[in-house]
Parts: sequence; C-alpha cells; structure tokens
Amino acid sequence: MRNGAPYGGITSSEDGGWRKSSVSHRKLAEVHACGTVRSGNSPIWEDVIANQDSKGARVPSYYRDCVAIKCDLHCSYLYTTGAGILRIFLSMSSFHKSNMSLSEKSEISIPPPAKCSSHSSNPSNVTLVDVEKEIARILAEKNGSPKDIDLEAQAAARKKRHTCISFIRYTALDIYRRLFSLVFLANLAVFIAVMTAERKLLALVNATAANVLACGLARQPLVVNAIFVIVCSIPRSAPLRLRRIAAKVYHYGGVHSGCGIASFLWYAGFVGLMSKQYWSAAGEAGKTAFSVLPVVLSYIILALLLAIILVAHPAFRMKKHDYFELTHRFSAWVVVILFVILLLVFSDEASRAAGQPLGTFLVHLPAFWFLVLTVLSIIHPWLLLRKVPVSGETLSPHAVRLHMNHTNTSFGKGIQLATHPLQDWHGFATFPDPDGQSFSCLVSKAGDWTTARIKCPPKHIWKRGVLIYGFAYAMRVFKRVIVVTTGSGIGPCLSFLGDENRPALRVVWQTRSPLRTYGRDVFNLVTKLDADPVIIETNQSGRVDMLPIIRRLYAEFEAEAVCVISNPVVTKRVVFDLESGGIPAFGPIFDS
Repeated sequence: MRNGAPYGGITSSEDGGWRKSSVSHRKLAEVHACGTVRSGNSPIWEDVIANQDSKGARVPSYYRDCVAIKCDLHCSYLYTTGAGILRIFLSMSSFHKSNMSLSEKSEISIPPPAKCSSHSSNPSNVTLVDVEKEIARILAEKNGSPKDIDLEAQAAARKKRHTCISFIRYTALDIYRRLFSLVFLANLAVFIAVMTAERKLLALVNATAANVLACGLARQPLVVNAIFVIVCSIPRSAPLRLRRIAAKVYHYGGVHSGCGIASFLWYAGFVGLMSKQYWSAAGEAGKTAFSVLPVVLSYIILALLLAIILVAHPAFRMKKHDYFELTHRFSAWVVVILFVILLLVFSDEASRAAGQPLGTFLVHLPAFWFLVLTVLSIIHPWLLLRKVPVSGETLSPHAVRLHMNHTNTSFGKGIQLATHPLQDWHGFATFPDPDGQSFSCLVSKAGDWTTARIKCPPKHIWKRGVLIYGFAYAMRVFKRVIVVTTGSGIGPCLSFLGDENRPALRVVWQTRSPLRTYGRDVFNLVTKLDADPVIIETNQSGRVDMLPIIRRLYAEFEAEAVCVISNPVVTKRVVFDLESGGIPAFGPIFDS
C-alpha cells in the first residue's frame, strides 16, 4: 500500500511492516488507478478508538500488531505482523480486563471476512471483488457517469515488461519495415551483380524505370483497392494465424518506400557510370559517345530524387506535412517528365550509334514501357478530378460532418478532399448515411485546414480519383473485433456500417462530451456498431489508461483482434503494448 494509506490510524511502511500514522483514522475508501482498494476503518477499531477518546483509556502499543487486508486486482493475501491473529485476540481480551467500563459500553465483534479479487495469472481473466465494485459504483455515480466509465477495468495494474525482442519484432522490424527491407535488399543484391559484371547503362536505366513504376503503382487507387480485395478475400473459416497475417495488408506502403529508395540507388549508379564514360571519352579522344544534355538532365533528376527522399523522412513529414506533400507530388511529376525526356534523348543517341530507328529502339526498351505505365498511373486519378456539392453539418466548435452524394461508399473506403486541386489534399474515412442515398465523413479540428472547414463548412469541394480502401477494410477477415478509438477516430470506425457482413464488434471510445461534440446522430450510429459501447468521457474522468479495459473486453468477448484508431502517438503505443502482451492489435501507420 503506497503513500501511507490509513487503516484505522495504521499505515504500511516501505518494508511491508506497519507503523502508527498521524493521519486521522476516519477516511473514506478510495479506488486508485493502480488497482489497489484502500478500505476505511473497520468497526472494531472505530469503536475502540472512539471509546478510548471518551474514557481517556490508553490503547496498548501492541494494538499496532494488526491484520491488514489488501485487495488487489492481481493478488489477494493477508499481511500479518507481530504475533498474528492469535495475539490480536489475546490483546483484545487483555484490553477488556483492564478497561471494563469500556467493554460495557461497546461490544467488540469480529467483522465478516473481506472479499478479495480472485487471482489469475492472466490479467484479462481477473474478476473484481464485490467491495471494489460497490466503491467503483459509488464513485462513478458521484462523477455522474456510472455506465460510461468502466472503473473496474481501469483498476487493473499496468505492468510493462517490454523486452528487446518485442521492440525488434513490433517496432524496429514491423511488417512495413520488413517489406521495405525485402524490396531494398533484393534490389541491392541485383545492383551489386550488375555493377560488378555487366556495367551496362541500359540495364541501370531499365532497373530504375521498373522501381519508379512499382513505387507509383503502390499509391495508385485502383491498384491499392485490388490489393485489399485480393488479400482480404480470405474466408473467415481460414486459420486465425493466416487471417492475422492477411490483415497486415495495409503495410503495403513499405513497397512504395522500398522501391523509391531502390530507384535512387539504381539511378545514382546510372549517373555515376554515365559520368565516368562521358569524362573518360572526353579526355581520351576529345569526343564523347553522347552529348552533354543527358548528363545535365541526369544530375537534375538525381538532385530531385534526393529531395523527395529527404522530405519523406518521418521526422520531417510529421512536422511539415503540407511541405512534404507539395514537394513529394510536384517533384515526382518533374522527375517523371525529365526522366521521359532523358530517355528519349539517350535513346535517340543510342539508336543512331546502333544504326536503328528511334521507334524500333524504344519498342524493344523495357524502360520505355515502364515509363508509359508510370505516366498513366499518375494521370488516371486526375482524370477523375471533380468539384462536387457537399452539405456541411456543424456538430460543435470542434467537428463538422460533411455529407456527399456524388457516388456510393462501402465498408472501409476513404476519400481525398481539397479546397484547391493543386494544394494539399486530405484523406477522410467515409461511412454511409442512414438514408442510404449519401455518405458522410467527420472532420475534426487538427490543423489550419480542418479548422477553416469547421468554421465555414464548404458548399462545394474537390475530390480526386476513386474511393480507396483503407486500414479498416482489413478487419473484415475477423469474426469478432474490439474497436478502440479516441475523438474523431470514431469516423473511420463508422465505416463498418457499410458492410452488412461486418464482424461482431465491441467499441471503446474515449472522447470529450460525445453528445455535445459529435451530436445525437453520430452517437446513434455508434450504438449500431455496439449496442452497449464503452464510452469514456474525458471531461468527467480525464484521460484514462484504456489497456485494462481492452484486455478485459478482449477476454470476455473472445475477440480475434483489436482495431486501434487514434492519433499517431496513441495508436502506436496502444498497438505496441497489446502486441507485446500477446494480443493481436492493428492500427493505421500514418505513412502518407
């Protein structure tokens, strides 16, 4: 028991013993977040001390030898000091003999034994004691939210023992980084083989173009939707381990970044080899195999590729996301355009040296077709650029709900929105409206753009490409899922409403004043997902540790997975804590 909790004027010491306390013995019971119940004084000690005060009798010092009962979520046991139970009864008898007047006025009776929590090696299976339930109920009623805040689950002690293996497995080498490493190392092996054997410029050009194509396709909406549909078509009757692997499909961004870095590697090799040939030929014969134009273009492209990679670093991307997006998009467009020009110039000079027509040379050059597909994949979403009508419903000063009907949505799909097509774009999860004729997305205050939309809801807005499947769609492979979210993260969770065959759900939602912030309609949609959601109102309870609640629900609901949707920091921490504890958890990785 920490901080010297009073037990009838007796507190625990650091070494587990007991000593006198100057704190008053009359203290209400408290329930602490660590899971320890601090009980008030028993009737025995209150009567004794009360009569002592009235009569002036001195309580023998050996009354410090008492039995303290400590109720904990993870263990229950009796602390006894001194002579133990027998000595207590003997001391009581001695006390009556020396203070008969005291015993005549107050009969000392033994209280019923306290009920403590049943011990289990698995924290998820812990059943709280009746005493704790009653105290939790009283405190909850005092706070005005007896049903919304699960104080029982909050009482579970949080014991973090994250090993080095857990960090390596779930952070340093998560699925995203494994895909990145696989793609990059495969390219590195082939690159070393090419540079040590052939050293042909065309081989380097083809490899660069292939990686640029793969990098672009990994972000192409049609390709992304196809990946989700194919991987997540695995039936729910399949082995659970296989379905959990399939649910990691949203880490496909590792292919995008891996191919992006690999393309820079191949292109740097191409520039280095071409520069060597150019300056060697110029020094020896005074005449090079190709003009200076390809060399100049190659160095410009190399600088742009390096800039794209630098601004894509997570540290820069998180702090300056708008600059990252603009630099990433426009620099990529310029790189592709310059690469096409470089390929045409290089192919023209190479075809003349080989005595072939330019058209014939290009048709037989793989890099040409790779670039054609790359250009088409970039152009396609912009061909579907539209300015669509939107109806804004202001829910509160912190959130607005945008209604659109230009197309239909389905489970797990998101939309890209912008107020200007050439400025920053913002992705939002969609969910169907009850009328079935339109769909909505929740916009919560998170920056300048969202704040402006909340203050002045737009009448029209730009959309690009098709609706794209997101993280939530991967949860359809499970039968039973715990959905954990905070604040406006409830928006992506509502996308589950777009699937009649959705998994059985339990919802844990921690937010500030859900009815006042998001309105009755959104609240009713939440109850469609879970008729009895666990809602933690932070304006009443403050931010609480949701892990004990999640663990208990996971065990009681017999869930197959936990879906976490919150801000990047909370999502990463909760997913890591759950996975380290053996609970399969999934959350968006915010890699774009």
